[in-house]
Amino acid sequence: MTNVRHGFTLVEMTIVLFIISLLILIILPNLNNQRQRANQIHGNAMTTVVQGQVTAYLDDHPVKDAREPHVTYEMLQSGKYLTAQQVERAEQERIQIKGDQAIAQK
Repeated sequence: MTNVRHGFTLVEMTIVLFIISLLILIILPNLNNQRQRANQIHGNAMTTVVQGQVTAYLDDHPVKDAREPHVTYEMLQSGKYLTAQQVERAEQERIQIKGDQAIAQK
C-alpha cells in the first residue's frame, strides 16, 4: 500500500521559518533607516517653509530698525503666514527664528 503524507515535516517547517527570519532581518533595518531619512527630509522642508514665510512677512512689514528684525511665530500666525498646526510642528522640529533666519536646532 502507498503511504499518504499529510502536512509538513519538522525539517521543512524549520527551513521556512529560517528563511522568513532572514528576510525580516534584512528588511527591518532598511525600514528604520528610511523612517529616519523621511523625518530628516520633513524637518528640512519645514525649515524651508518657515524661512519662506519669515521672508514674506519681512517683505510685507518692513523693519524700522534694520540692525535686527524680530519675527516670532506669533507674528507669523496672527498675520496668517503660518497656521497653528504649522507653528506647532515647527516647534516640535525645534526650528527657531533668529533675526530673519529660520534655523533648525539639532
